[in-house]
Amino acid sequence: MAPNTLFLLPGDGIGTEIMAEVEKLIAHLNGTGATDFSYESGLVGGCAYDAHGVAISEEDMGKALAADAVIFGAVGGPKWDDVPYDVRPEAGLLRLRKDLGLFANLRPAICYSALADASSLKKELVEGLDILIVRELTGGVYFGEPKEITDLGNGQKRAIDTQVYESYEIDRIARVAFDLAMTRGKKVHSADKKNVMKSGVLWDEVVKQAGKDYPQIDLHHILADNAAMQLVRNPKQFDVMVTDNLFGDILSDAAAMLTGSLGMLPSASLGAPDPVTGKRKALYEPVHGSAPDIAGQGVANPIAMFASFAMALRYSFGMVDLAGKLETAISDVLEDGLRTGDIMQTGCRKVTTGEMGDAIIAKLG
Repeated sequence: MAPNTLFLLPGDGIGTEIMAEVEKLIAHLNGTGATDFSYESGLVGGCAYDAHGVAISEEDMGKALAADAVIFGAVGGPKWDDVPYDVRPEAGLLRLRKDLGLFANLRPAICYSALADASSLKKELVEGLDILIVRELTGGVYFGEPKEITDLGNGQKRAIDTQVYESYEIDRIARVAFDLAMTRGKKVHSADKKNVMKSGVLWDEVVKQAGKDYPQIDLHHILADNAAMQLVRNPKQFDVMVTDNLFGDILSDAAAMLTGSLGMLPSASLGAPDPVTGKRKALYEPVHGSAPDIAGQGVANPIAMFASFAMALRYSFGMVDLAGKLETAISDVLEDGLRTGDIMQTGCRKVTTGEMGDAIIAKLG
């Protein structure tokens, strides 16, 4: 049987440092016989622009399409602030999402008990927190046309972004959320702005219609601004939250900080099941950015990258037990008191990126 194939795209900044830990993890898992991964690496983001003049080359795009899963680091940095808009580092990630058809972004917000004190909220509000935000990823204002800035003369300009959703896009993301909720607490909050946006009116209508096929699900509507407020006030009221591209981007970052650090949060982006194989195209990435301010110092937190790899084991390869084992290893290392700088606490031991990676791998045996 052919080995499972991965395509690694480290990207920019700390992306290269945390991806190096994933390569060590793959080598360990392959070495113990737990997996049989083969992988290649490519360029995306600013480094791809420097090499090819684009945010991802056609060759690397082809490799991403051919792989069973794409493991992605982070892109961007001030070095590329002034490059043309259509080849900016983030355009590489947007192209990957679009060409791979990755419409469902899964962003868990889990608060490890060892880190409950690191949250900016009171411990009792976040300890044991386990939220899953399901974000629609290929529609909405990030992709809608027209998208332009027009010079009106007299020193005035007009900027236009367009929020566009069709009912099938809303229906399929709602069903992903409902299916996931069936394996969890059977509760879904749908967040939109139907009070001021027509796209929100359609969103609410389609989600409610899809929800009729899931009578076991406790479905709630919430306005997106209220969702942001409630995430900070009482986050444990939520189980699964489904929302559009823009609101999902914002709400998932808010949820991230409930856990104490963006460096802790993984994500998965999934496409539709292949009609023949049943496999989904998939990309896995940490929620955090490229953090150019700390790049090259060996202090980046690799936990979100490892947790993203655990999601790949679960969703792309059906290795549920191994994914759980990796997630337990992360939790155990935190219980042992090891911390990177972003989550450092009194009485704990500060470690480097590599030391944290080695400690987690060692727990796997």
